[in-house]
Amino acid sequence: MTNPQKLMLFDLDGTLIDTAADLIAALDACLAKRGHLQSDPDTARSWIGHGARHMIRNALVHHRIAFDDPMIEAMYRDFLNYYQANISRFSKPFPGLLHALDQLQAAGWMFAVCSNKQELLCRQLLEELDMSNLFATVSGGDTFGVSKPDAGHILGTIDAASGQRERSIMVGDASTDVDGARAACIPVIGVTFGYTPVPMHDLGPDIMLNDYAGLTPEIADGLLRATV
Repeated sequence: MTNPQKLMLFDLDGTLIDTAADLIAALDACLAKRGHLQSDPDTARSWIGHGARHMIRNALVHHRIAFDDPMIEAMYRDFLNYYQANISRFSKPFPGLLHALDQLQAAGWMFAVCSNKQELLCRQLLEELDMSNLFATVSGGDTFGVSKPDAGHILGTIDAASGQRERSIMVGDASTDVDGARAACIPVIGVTFGYTPVPMHDLGPDIMLNDYAGLTPEIADGLLRATV
């Protein structure tokens, strides 16, 4: 009997795809509609990864703008309207990603997306970038009723991809990915080029990558063997 296929789960924003410019443009659009200042891109990058509402709240706090829940929801609707219409204007895969996936696939790996972004938006972005066929399944923060760092999000994604926890690895750029992988009891690879406000070194992944040239079948297979 053959072993189940190896599964690599990827976060989306800041891990698979450099989406910062499009997300910040959507944030700035809903701020500008209300006469507010735009956000410094370097500061706004650190707000990505916990959903659009988190970005909006952080921007309002940063600019010392008073807000309440109805205001957040109105700005959230404006954010989504703008973002859906411009989702892939500037977004692109991080350098070396597609080559790394080709090598891993040839070595028996399959892939899934496990993102806190809405599933609909994940699928739209991957479709527009002609990448949707690369993934066995795509889950968002609204797919299972829980989101990273809750283990249920990662384990639900593994099940949806017909994978097994013992043969799965998480790849991400933020504490939600590292903590979620730990909660799900799977190894985790942290990328250093994402949007986390906390340096990846401080989050303690099993392996750190500075670029996708380092994500080889040998590295991935070795990490699986080391954690069996």
